[in-house]
Amino acid sequence: MVRKIFSFLYKETHTLNQAALLLGFFAFLSQVLAFLRDRLLAHIFGAGSDLDIYYAAFRIPDFIFVTAASVVSLSVLIPFIIEKETEGKEALRNLIDSVFSFFGLLIMGVSLLAFFLMPSLSGIIFKGLPTESVSQVIFLSRLLLLSPILLGFSNLFGSITQAYNRFAIYALAPILYNVGIILGIMLLAKQLGVLGVAIGVIAGALFHAVVQMPFAWRIGLFPRPTFRLDPSLIHRIVTVSFPRTLTLSMSSLSLIFLVSLASLMSAGSISVLSFSINLQSVPLSIIGVSYSLAAFPTLSRRFKEKNIAAFSAQMAATARFIIFWALPLSALFIVLRAQLVRVILGSGLFDWEDTRLTAAALALFVFSSVFQCLLLLFVRGFYSAGYTKKPFVLNLLSTSILFLAAWGFVKIFYLSDTFRLFIGALLKVEDLPGTAVLMLPLAYTIGSIVNGIFHWVAFEKEFPGFSKGVIRASFHYLGTSMIMGATAYVGLNMFATYSNTDTLITILSQTAFSAAFALLVGIGLLIALKSRELEEVWSAIKMRFWKTEVIATDPEIV
Repeated sequence: MVRKIFSFLYKETHTLNQAALLLGFFAFLSQVLAFLRDRLLAHIFGAGSDLDIYYAAFRIPDFIFVTAASVVSLSVLIPFIIEKETEGKEALRNLIDSVFSFFGLLIMGVSLLAFFLMPSLSGIIFKGLPTESVSQVIFLSRLLLLSPILLGFSNLFGSITQAYNRFAIYALAPILYNVGIILGIMLLAKQLGVLGVAIGVIAGALFHAVVQMPFAWRIGLFPRPTFRLDPSLIHRIVTVSFPRTLTLSMSSLSLIFLVSLASLMSAGSISVLSFSINLQSVPLSIIGVSYSLAAFPTLSRRFKEKNIAAFSAQMAATARFIIFWALPLSALFIVLRAQLVRVILGSGLFDWEDTRLTAAALALFVFSSVFQCLLLLFVRGFYSAGYTKKPFVLNLLSTSILFLAAWGFVKIFYLSDTFRLFIGALLKVEDLPGTAVLMLPLAYTIGSIVNGIFHWVAFEKEFPGFSKGVIRASFHYLGTSMIMGATAYVGLNMFATYSNTDTLITILSQTAFSAAFALLVGIGLLIALKSRELEEVWSAIKMRFWKTEVIATDPEIV
């Protein structure tokens, strides 16, 4: 049994759908654990000040991870690993040791600086929190600085496993990360409060790294500290990673800004914002990440071969598959939002008001899910073609729009009774306090849609003809998704007519019945439309994607 597990983890993959479905399957498992994690947090703490402190404490360590750890990210290191592999084992060993030592010095230095600046930074960013809460944020943030260090080193090991096409090991790491957090909640939260959860985060980050170490050891590439760094090599890596670092930092800065605004609102606003962000990330992690990651090696190969027609065709095919999955899932999330939030979070101290507010925030976030998923593909498409500055400029513009939208919507919400009542009535939360927090997901959605459109237009300009088939497919799947959403709504009302929906089992049954009803109708429509994407997905399932090898990338191409 153990041998079979390791055999599966060390396999390689062949087609886009097989690789994407395998990665999506692991992402789904990770999301199931994330749901359990969030349910435990909601049950024990509710959407209140304790969880506000916990989620606020994440922001600065997360920013450090996104920026400093980008030096050892997959997109940056894999091309260098493949390049050095062709030069021989010694050159590859020198690369791994140099990057390991340089990153160690960088992340330790940045974390140490953040440790001493944490009181000043937290006081500025979270000035809306009470003084006592800010003190707790500072303490937890300092503890959580261990997380970017561990996850950064895990990224280095992940680059090695990915370069050798062991996607399953890499996909397993986030699952173990959530396992660590869940253990922290279950074993320590009642005694230590959110401190126990933070300890679980550190344990999860350690698990994330440890699971990827054996493969590096097995192939003789376990990193060793060295003071004999290769300056020219480090300079090349930093030069490549810097635009990507700036691009990724935009997303992290956006979340810091939104959490900062939420800290000025009523207690629990940061928790509601964070819960809804976690829930809306399901399509992003299962669909956007899986397909963009699975397509990246092929995109790199086609561009290196100067086969631009095939490069554009691969981008278009991947975009169609993303839209094929993301639009129907978004429609179901919007219609079933209250039921999903009640099933996943609705227990213990997480009451009905928290449920309704989180569901409303989730609906606003999910409106931009398709654009968020496509954005990951466009960025990888630009990177595979060697364009690293363009995504940064586009993300900078979009982030500026997001900042202005968030600030403007919050101002209008407090100044205009008409606007406030309109938003409340639209999302069915007009009788709830604390609805100002809904302006933040609204701004995020607008920023994401603008960002996705910017990238789409820029990609079409660089590679004309990409959009033709994608737009046509988008209209098909948009129409199908709207019908599926209406079907799910009918299913909800049908179930509620004949059954009481006051218990977890009945709510779960109502959600499953409505979703299944909508899926059957959607599949019927797609069969009638002769959807090529549906046929290819079904073929990948029949080929038992879980038993395949994972996208085999020739060493010289990424």
